[in-house]
Amino acid sequence: MVRLESHLGLIEVSQDYFDEVIGSAVKGCFGVAGMGGRRRGMGLQRGRFQGVRIYREGKGLSVDVRILVNYGRNIAAIVRCIHSRVAYAVETATGLEVRKVNVFVDGILHKEA
Repeated sequence: MVRLESHLGLIEVSQDYFDEVIGSAVKGCFGVAGMGGRRRGMGLQRGRFQGVRIYREGKGLSVDVRILVNYGRNIAAIVRCIHSRVAYAVETATGLEVRKVNVFVDGILHKEA
């Protein structure tokens, strides 16, 4: 949960909201096989996206995203896509500056023939 103080009072943005905004942005990037890494499972679990962490950094936010990629895809291109989509989605949805988007590639999924 992120807490903000404004002229209107205290505003709290839940982790579930960030999970949904960021998860939707990441799913739109070609080559992403899943979220959450090997240990936490992939994609949705009990209605929540896995592998997303938000924390305050000064007056902005930092985002950690854990993903799995499809074999044979350009990982650098996938990370660039995630970085720009996540920053744009969070800034548009919340009005808060995103200072960092850290993308952790936890594995590569091979497609079975």
